[in-house]
Amino acid sequence: KTREALQWVPGTEVNTVERCAGHDGTWGVKVEFYAESMRIGKPVFSRMGEGEPNFVSSDCPIAGRRIMQGIEEKGGESRARKEHPLTLLRIAYGLD
Repeated sequence: KTREALQWVPGTEVNTVERCAGHDGTWGVKVEFYAESMRIGKPVFSRMGEGEPNFVSSDCPIAGRRIMQGIEEKGGESRARKEHPLTLLRIAYGLD
């Protein structure tokens, strides 16, 4: 439903990636699992970083942080901002 709501905004392009970002609560931040976590999320990081997006968003705030981390580790600084989907709607309609 998030994708559908964001697509209501005129002139908006939404790139949906339905795949695990590899965080899984505290598992993905533990030293012994971190590398595996980042490997699991790599396809998401690649797809979400395609085309230099203005924003990166996820229904899950933890996944959103991990996606930004993966994009930045892969290619350095990203110009994208991480925002919650509802915040993106507020920005789009000037309610921010």
